[in-house]
Amino acid sequence: MTRLHVHLLSDSTGETLDNIAKAALAQYDGVETIRHFWPMVRSEAHLERILQDIGQNPGLVLFTLVNPEMRRALEAQCRVLGLPAVAPLDAVNGALSALLGQQAKARPGRQHVLDAAYFARVEAIQFTIAHDDGVAWEEWEEADIILAGVSRSSKTPTSIYLANRGFKTANIPIVVESPPPPALFTLRHPLVVGLTTSAERLIQVRRNRLLSLNQAPETAYVDQEAVTREVAYARRLFADNGWPVIDVTRRSIEETAAAIIALVNERQSDG
Repeated sequence: MTRLHVHLLSDSTGETLDNIAKAALAQYDGVETIRHFWPMVRSEAHLERILQDIGQNPGLVLFTLVNPEMRRALEAQCRVLGLPAVAPLDAVNGALSALLGQQAKARPGRQHVLDAAYFARVEAIQFTIAHDDGVAWEEWEEADIILAGVSRSSKTPTSIYLANRGFKTANIPIVVESPPPPALFTLRHPLVVGLTTSAERLIQVRRNRLLSLNQAPETAYVDQEAVTREVAYARRLFADNGWPVIDVTRRSIEETAAAIIALVNERQSDG
């Protein structure tokens, strides 16, 4: 196992930089990452303390600093230490400047301005939390997306992820013994998407859930025949209504959400 110190310096929240680092590091196996996270770096005194830590724990330095003096100080010290200092957004900003014919505004955290999109995202999150697991189905017409699927097919986490992207999302469990409300089949505005998974994977997830709750791991909830029948019932329901279906068996929440957003965009383009 290789140990790697990664220093993340940002003059804002550091959220963008953190996501970039996670995406890059996910491509490497056998690496133990020691993460040093430094948000809101806006003074020379703060930078000086960080440089001391970098010197004591040498490794990769990633930064998003718009102040030119602080950038130069950081890069100079990293050269002295023989460490790579990378500004991941520089290439993007360079390309945009060339295409748009203007320089980027040196304003830390400008993407976090409380604009209309921010408040729309907050509203989407509130809606999604209030419409989890089939609750308040009378208001489904207000949703952008409805996720349908059997229990433990990642409906709730996917809904929350989509809400953070600004989509009002409700979800409904598909249960053989309890058909969904008729309103599900007459919706006009929301895109209804069916989530499915393999019976084997579903049984594994459900059994782990029961164990975490200290409940008996052998019930109809995880019975092979019952689960297979349940998954088949959901698939027939999706097919009968012409809803798009996404198999989440080998997908992460992010991948599932990306596929759903692509369906939403495709629908809007066709409309």
